[in-house]
Amino acid sequence: MKKILIALILPIFISSCAGVPKPADLFYIESQIPTITGVGFAVVSSQPGRLPAQKVLMAMRASKMAAMRDLAEQVHGLKIEGNTTVVDMMVQNDTFRSQVKGTIRNARTVRISPTGEDTYETVLELDSKSVWDLLKRARSSRGLRS
Repeated sequence: MKKILIALILPIFISSCAGVPKPADLFYIESQIPTITGVGFAVVSSQPGRLPAQKVLMAMRASKMAAMRDLAEQVHGLKIEGNTTVVDMMVQNDTFRSQVKGTIRNARTVRISPTGEDTYETVLELDSKSVWDLLKRARSSRGLRS
C-alpha cells in the first residue's frame, strides 16, 4: 500500500516542481538584463509659475517625470489604442492614445541639465537588479509565477 501511495504521489510532486526555474537559471536570466536609461525633456517657458526660478524648477521636475515615463515604457511596455475614420476612401480622422502603467523604483539620477536656452533634460538609470526586481513584482501582482 505504501509503495502504491508513493507511486501515485511522486509524479504529482515532480510535475509541480518542473515549471520552477532553478536558481542558476534565474541568475542567468538576471545577468542578461541590461542597465536601462530613460531620458526626459521639458520646456521652461511653458511651465506654470510667476518667477523664472519657479519655471526652471517646474521644468526640471517635468523632465524627470518624462524620464520616469520613458523607463516605465521600457520595463512595463506601452498600450496604444488607435482609431481611423475613412469616408469615400479618404482618411477623415486618425487618432491614437498611448498609456503606460507601472512602478519604477530605485532609479538613479544621472544628470539634470539645461539643453539650450529654454529646455531641461533629465537622464535616469535603472541597473539590471532593479529591473529584475520590478519585473518580478509586476509578475507577482498579476498572479504569475516568476
